Amino acid sequence: MIDFRKLLLAALLMSIGAQAPAQTDDAERLKMSALEALISAPPERALPIVRKVLSGDSSAKLKKRALFVLGQIDLPEARAQLIETARTGDKNLRLEAIRTIGIGGDPEALAELAEIYKTGDGDARSAVLEAYLIADDRNAVYQVAANTQDPGEFEKAVEVLGAMGATEELRALRDRPGMAEVLIDAYAIAGDVETLTAMASDGSDPGRQAQAIRGLAIAGGDGVGGVLVDIYRGTQSPNVKEAVREALLIADEDEAVLELFRASTDAAEKRELLQTLVIMDSDAVWDLINATLENGQ
Repeated sequence: MIDFRKLLLAALLMSIGAQAPAQTDDAERLKMSALEALISAPPERALPIVRKVLSGDSSAKLKKRALFVLGQIDLPEARAQLIETARTGDKNLRLEAIRTIGIGGDPEALAELAEIYKTGDGDARSAVLEAYLIADDRNAVYQVAANTQDPGEFEKAVEVLGAMGATEELRALRDRPGMAEVLIDAYAIAGDVETLTAMASDGSDPGRQAQAIRGLAIAGGDGVGGVLVDIYRGTQSPNVKEAVREALLIADEDEAVLELFRASTDAAEKRELLQTLVIMDSDAVWDLINATLENGQ
């Protein structure tokens, strides 16, 4: 099995190295290499050196590299130093320390981020959410969404839950007043076909239903064409029918559009379905056009 955390760590080291400007002198490059070497050094030997770099007058890039190394040192003292930097350090280092906590995934360090989120500015809050995303800490992001009364903050947390594929947590937020649009987008990103199907089949709010229909097309999955056909046949709302046609186009379900075209007896509706097939560049549309031109059916 691929260890994605190791791949992430390797990628981050490579990206940090790539950020070093071409004019960085040999001494700075040597310091960077020395810090990298500390990752595999005995923790009790590496920690004092990393602390010295962080407290000294080293460059910002070197200090960021030191924070990354600090996050790999498995000692309580290293964790405490990282958390303290996330709370009180220079702004750029604070944000870097927060992200480093996410990369490390240490439960005790991650637990400290909740207080940093509460007291931090917008940048700090964004960094905390990013750290939760990296660490796949779904419950922590859910707590942010569930406890905030700020629509913008709720939306950001829900977007992260969607990116995490946190379907259960998103479902628990379903009844949040006024946030259906944000949640539907997150359900689509998370691929929650079950919830989207329920919402797309609910005609009590045509506007919300239309959005859920489009979200269902984005989420995709086996059988989505059949679900959309059933919704189309079960509604009299022009807006909902239009949403289904758009969804079938997004999902590339030309067979479902063709099924609706053949079953329809309404000339205006057949024109709209035919136009949808043309846009989809369906192989079947050319036979339909020929038949329509020949006999008007």
